[in-house]
Amino acid sequence: MPSLRVAGVLGTLLLTLFLSGCLYNGKEEGRTAVSYHESVSRVQSAVDDFYQKEGLLPILNADRETPRFEKFRIDLDKLNKKGYLDDIPAAAFEKGGSAYFLLLDEERNPTVKVMDLVTVQAVNDVQRKVNLYRSAHNGELPAAGELYPGLYKIDGKKAGTERLKLTSVYSGQEMDFIMDKTGGVYADYAFDIMSAIDRIGVQPATGEDLRSLLLESFWFVPVKSLPYYWVGGQPVPCVLSEEQGAE
Repeated sequence: MPSLRVAGVLGTLLLTLFLSGCLYNGKEEGRTAVSYHESVSRVQSAVDDFYQKEGLLPILNADRETPRFEKFRIDLDKLNKKGYLDDIPAAAFEKGGSAYFLLLDEERNPTVKVMDLVTVQAVNDVQRKVNLYRSAHNGELPAAGELYPGLYKIDGKKAGTERLKLTSVYSGQEMDFIMDKTGGVYADYAFDIMSAIDRIGVQPATGEDLRSLLLESFWFVPVKSLPYYWVGGQPVPCVLSEEQGAE
């Protein structure tokens, strides 16, 4: 159990934001404001009923290598066809929306969360550009300086990514793309995590993955991310081993 817990007032504030709130659209076209509260509640109820009656979770098969925050995607079509879910949420990919509904903590307390496909697509687009640059430059990476230990800012001019922007689903702020020494690209959630810490007013515990703060307070998972730890008074992403991958 994470040592940091969002205070009651903060939790209420953040949840209220999403009860009446939205997926931030920023400057990106096609990214509309969508309330997820009702959708998540309906899907959670359907998953709970399905599990109680069927004895298994309504999830699609995933490879062992699939990152945690992308892995246990809920089979909304199955829930709908079997009568557990009246209508598939409009925000869902299955209905032309920009989100996957998935499960976290599947073994102890299956909890419905939302994976933003706009974030996934943006990181994948930058990844392709980085791969192309590396292939054309004998393995050299389009790095523009070290932001964190072993993690670098991407030179947008070199990589051709200057026009590729990403807005955080948590804060509405523009996010940075970061790159490791192998050329792996991730979204940088440091601003969102630091904002949560500032509001709580409690110093994080050493060794705690700070992404838990986002999971506890929001519907969205921090997809395409690295683990974050409290180092030198700030949240710092940690480079993963070859056996691990972005979550």
